[in-house]
Amino acid sequence: MNIFKDDDPKRKVIDSVLKSELSQAIIDGTDWIISGGQLGIEQWSLVAANHLKKDYPGEFKTAMMLPFAEFGSNWNENNRGKLQKLTNQVDFSASVSQKPYHSPEQLRNYQEFMLTHTDQAILIYDLDNPGKSQYDFDKIKQFAQTHPYPYRLITFDDLQVAADEYQENLNNSSQSS
Repeated sequence: MNIFKDDDPKRKVIDSVLKSELSQAIIDGTDWIISGGQLGIEQWSLVAANHLKKDYPGEFKTAMMLPFAEFGSNWNENNRGKLQKLTNQVDFSASVSQKPYHSPEQLRNYQEFMLTHTDQAILIYDLDNPGKSQYDFDKIKQFAQTHPYPYRLITFDDLQVAADEYQENLNNSSQSS
């Protein structure tokens, strides 16, 4: 998505979409919001969820699950700081594997853990430009075929609609000033 700054307008749109989706999940009875610690959407979803605690006090908790020990240790200082700050803000955090990265099997085990320890998924995914998220999307679809596992796919078309609404709201608020 090429979002490298927290104040990027695209990030504001994604935050708005995440808050909307997570709010609905909380209203529908979700009591844990669980995500990974990967930079971008995974961390942003937990930041959004933590902001929603003000609107829904005591109604849900947040957890950050990491695939292996020492996750993010090779990141630059700024990104390691973001991970550490978020780790301190969530209600629970743990690594699925207690060993540092040594095998792709750890990532498969993490994916399996996330599917079997959650009741549903929300995935922001660009169908036209599959990347690393394609593995998650394929695994979620496969899992949902044999388990009661609803998932919500937010496409880039959905994000464009949200961006258009966001821009319209900005225009309307600047005209009324």
